[in-house]
Amino acid sequence: MFDLILKNCKIVNENSIFESDIAIKNSRIELISKEISADSKQVVDVQGRYVIPGLIDDQVHFREPGLTHKGEIATESKAGLAGGVTSYFEMPNVNPTTTTNENLTKKFELASTRSLSNYSFHLGASNTNIEEIKRADIHQASALKVFMGASTGDMLVDDPDALDDIFNYSPLIVVTHCEDQKTVEKNEKLFEEKYGDKVSAEHHHLIRDVESCYLSSSLAVDLAKKYDADLHVFHLTTEKEMELFTAGDIDGKKITAEVCVHHMFFNESFYSKLGNQIKCNPSIKYESDRSALIKSLLENKIDIIATDHAPHTWDEKNKAYAEAPAGLPLVQHGMQILMDFYHQDVISLETIVEKTSHNVAKRFQIKDRGYIREGYFADITILDLDKPYKVSKENILYKCGWSPFEGHDFKSSIFMTIVNGNIAFKDGMVSDNLPFGMQIEFNR
Repeated sequence: MFDLILKNCKIVNENSIFESDIAIKNSRIELISKEISADSKQVVDVQGRYVIPGLIDDQVHFREPGLTHKGEIATESKAGLAGGVTSYFEMPNVNPTTTTNENLTKKFELASTRSLSNYSFHLGASNTNIEEIKRADIHQASALKVFMGASTGDMLVDDPDALDDIFNYSPLIVVTHCEDQKTVEKNEKLFEEKYGDKVSAEHHHLIRDVESCYLSSSLAVDLAKKYDADLHVFHLTTEKEMELFTAGDIDGKKITAEVCVHHMFFNESFYSKLGNQIKCNPSIKYESDRSALIKSLLENKIDIIATDHAPHTWDEKNKAYAEAPAGLPLVQHGMQILMDFYHQDVISLETIVEKTSHNVAKRFQIKDRGYIREGYFADITILDLDKPYKVSKENILYKCGWSPFEGHDFKSSIFMTIVNGNIAFKDGMVSDNLPFGMQIEFNR
């Protein structure tokens, strides 16, 4: 007796597409076979829809603890279910910051009774917490997040000696936000002198410019090479930075790269319409940069796609440019952005799966997730490629209640999301009485 059988699946997994049924029992995939006719508590005929491993988003801000007016673990993990996200790694720039192992443990305790999907958390670096970093449990934290650019509170790491120690001694993969703060501050001063209070979001990509990103990301790569450290660079935004990374399969790489969906979708022309809604750090830049990011993704210079989901309230975003916070909510619509690229013949479904699931599992050594395999946890997303989806106030699930995609028509929908064998989202609705997600385990 199985718990759930999915019939007539078109499975996209490990660079192939094939038709099969999937049987699930006790949270895991028990059987993948052409025709499964055994007894099951529940049977769903997916009618030839594409079935992929659930997305693992390694870069989200769910704002808990301390910033819960913007978002919460419960609300944002729920929105993620509607976007096919079954697992996530969450960021340390909350309040208090996750820069101690004690605070990290407290976040895991929070998530155990609030998260609707599977979870892990990045430990955060500062200029002064190297001893905490050395004591990090590699089986608990997903990675060590280093803000080599603007961040919340004391999390900007700009002391050269601290950076040396971090890359030398971190037992965890170092994941970085790369912007050179001195360059940004110099540009801010220049634009303030020139435009005064008329500085706006349309100047954002000129203030947080190509050079600020390249200076910082090249420093991170140099430090990783100096200390033979594991480095993963988050949310790359520029064509120039692509020269820092090597094409090829992620296996064996010690320096890897990531792009986020909004940097793949937007370019500088969108600032005039959306303004602060798409103000984010690092900034959305030129069309030439956007195109280069996609090209590098297809060449396997960029290994992973994430969202950097970062909600703020509508009131916060409607402040003057200088006061408006950076970041936008994305975890509900990231896969639909990627499916639109599929419809445009830009990215194949196999590549989408590789960059959003397989490679995340490989890079961070995630145990029993990221693939559709017998014995693995049943984290599954089912796509409806032929059902359009219009983003509206009524179907936005983020606590902040808005999206830069409001009014946008996507070509495809998420039909179903399954987490640990439980149907968590189907036909536009998150299921009631879901069990909480699991803490992600690592093979380290």
